[in-house]
Amino acid sequence: MIPETLTAKQVADILGVSEQRVRTLLRLGAIEGRQVGKQWLTTETAVNTYLDEGAVKPPEDRPRKPGPLPRLKALSFFSGAMGLDQGLEKAGIQFLLACESDKTCRRTITANKPDMALLGDVWNYDASEIRVAAGLGPQDEIDVVVGGPPCQAFSTAGARRGFHDERGNALLRYVSLILALRPRFAVIENVRGLLSAPLVHTPHAERGLDWQPDPAERPGGALMHVLGQLRGGGYGVSFNLYNAANFGVPQSRERVILLCSRDGRKLPHLVPTHSQGGLFGLPKWRTLREALEGLDHGAHDHEEFPPDRLRFYRMLGPGQYWRHLPKELHREALGGSMDASGGKTGFLRRLAWDKPSCTLVTSPTMPATDICHPIEDRPLSVQEYARIQQFPDDWIVCGSLEDRYKQIGNAVPVGLGEAVGRVIVAHIEGRDTRAPAGFPFSRYKDTDEVTWEARAIRGLGGHAPKATGPDPVAPAGLQNVGDGQLALFPEFA
Repeated sequence: MIPETLTAKQVADILGVSEQRVRTLLRLGAIEGRQVGKQWLTTETAVNTYLDEGAVKPPEDRPRKPGPLPRLKALSFFSGAMGLDQGLEKAGIQFLLACESDKTCRRTITANKPDMALLGDVWNYDASEIRVAAGLGPQDEIDVVVGGPPCQAFSTAGARRGFHDERGNALLRYVSLILALRPRFAVIENVRGLLSAPLVHTPHAERGLDWQPDPAERPGGALMHVLGQLRGGGYGVSFNLYNAANFGVPQSRERVILLCSRDGRKLPHLVPTHSQGGLFGLPKWRTLREALEGLDHGAHDHEEFPPDRLRFYRMLGPGQYWRHLPKELHREALGGSMDASGGKTGFLRRLAWDKPSCTLVTSPTMPATDICHPIEDRPLSVQEYARIQQFPDDWIVCGSLEDRYKQIGNAVPVGLGEAVGRVIVAHIEGRDTRAPAGFPFSRYKDTDEVTWEARAIRGLGGHAPKATGPDPVAPAGLQNVGDGQLALFPEFA
């Protein structure tokens, strides 16, 4: 029989894993326990729960614990592992509530923010219930609402069902909550695909020989619809496509961020702190080497590559990928993917020490998006993932190894969130903040609200589309337009 109080060593013997692994499980909350001095202790019940379920029971919904309200009050939706929220907090904005339905993310939020209100599915609460849970009275102002609705519905890597997909409707639900809660400022984060997603789509099987696309089926219709709703509610909206590397993040990761202001004015774009090659008098992009400096090399939790892939990785050096293998091995290394279209730059990819990381994905071992350590024959660890996303080393990410990769990989980098917070705080305090003129925020051209909208309206027949029944959509094409940038809507040129 298992004794009621257990040490980490005793649990290691029961589970058949290392004592270090048990301490990691305890520290992350996968097994409930507590630290007494230098020793971790747990219980028979907690170990049995872990054996039965592989995780502790997810936290229930809860209101915020009573206490004084901070100067700048924020609510978070689709919170995930709270990367965006941590960034805004670094800028001086405090969160009262998180709203997240994923059970593992809820454990992560609770482990780090036990006093914060926690709600689940955004469809289950109205604005008044959200205010009560956050501990806000009827006259208390909400300064900021932030959220990154699930982005797969607009991703160019998937089917792009847009508003026909429940995850696409999550964006509309979030916009409706913004209009109901009436915060002074709102932040919407999403993938690049939102810029080119149409509002509706006719499946190819339903198109006759004389079929012509409706204006609402042209790229950009989905975002135009969202802009119409926000502006109709009195909000001024600015947006752009931002590469996180320009904000001190050691990772090349592009995301659309909309900044909404209740006073009807447009907030300025984010102010970069770094630039590629040190242009505009800014420091150069931060590198992977800088991100991982000082990380404890004895505490890495990571997946493993299959042996057939390791064989090829052992032939590659830092910054190399499958094209650097001997040419006679290319087909063997890629298999059937060798004949697929696209650049295939994600296959057999070792990171370079002296560049930012590539965009982190939800698993570093997927064949087309694998991410290998620069010199070690293994994927990046979850600890390295966290450093690249700028999570503090003491930030607890709960769940299995797979869960932890997914939460960190899906997060908004903390530095990008901090840049958002700085613009909002500067606006509140009446300080003028401006990016350098002509600064290239991403690889793409015409992604700010002025140039994007002008081009999108031309492609939509001179008007914004009305919201009608959406359907799946194929990805919009991209075309190089020189100067190292790409056009999102080449057909509009």
